[in-house]
Amino acid sequence: ASAGPTGTTGGRQAGRVALVGSGPGDPELITVKGWRLLTEADVVVADRLVPGLLLDELRPDVELVDASKIPYGPSRAQEEINQILVDRALAGAFVVRLKGGDPYVFGRGGEELLACAAASVPVTVVPGVTSSIAAPAAAGIPVTHRGVAHEFTVVSGHLAPDAPASLVRWGALAGLRGTLVILMGLKNLAAITATLIAHGRPPQTPAAVVQEATTGAQRVLRSTLDAVAADALTADLRPPAVVVVGDVVNALDG
Repeated sequence: ASAGPTGTTGGRQAGRVALVGSGPGDPELITVKGWRLLTEADVVVADRLVPGLLLDELRPDVELVDASKIPYGPSRAQEEINQILVDRALAGAFVVRLKGGDPYVFGRGGEELLACAAASVPVTVVPGVTSSIAAPAAAGIPVTHRGVAHEFTVVSGHLAPDAPASLVRWGALAGLRGTLVILMGLKNLAAITATLIAHGRPPQTPAAVVQEATTGAQRVLRSTLDAVAADALTADLRPPAVVVVGDVVNALDG
């Protein structure tokens, strides 16, 4: 097969990068544009949340880089990924950085764009279906519903509420009436829920956890704010999982 339109075999030496969101897990939930660019790529740099079926469809001559296996700590690994994108593009390749969900929703896509911009490498950003909306939907939970929730807030739970590096004002979130969607929060769920309750969110607020949403391995747990952390532990739920807090959890029941 021939290389993509900007690859070295296409007669042009100027490479480029596309940051493509692959969606929440179901390989059919990538956008048409994202899929088209993937089929044109010379190099694909993929993270661990990318659906394997998408990678199975790549041309046989594509260089596939598994970003989850780069042997450094988290920050150094990101520097290494940035360097791979830049180096391959400067060598004339069309590079697709394939990321789970959306590149700009806790995906570090902004850091990758800045690294490319610093090297004068052109970048295309293709939004993806984010699990913050898709996971609740797959579990039968709308993040907004007329008469129930007029706003939803997406927050990262990868740091505990009392962590010095946390940028989240959990007390302020507790005072909101709408839906709270927590990504990467399973490990700190007990501390998060306790903090929300301590700042006034009612303990009986409906809550749910959706594991591996939109895939054949999807699991859904429904509970309440005061019990969801213990229930998730008992059910042995594992990442990736999305937590939903709010009356929308039960909005479509019955």
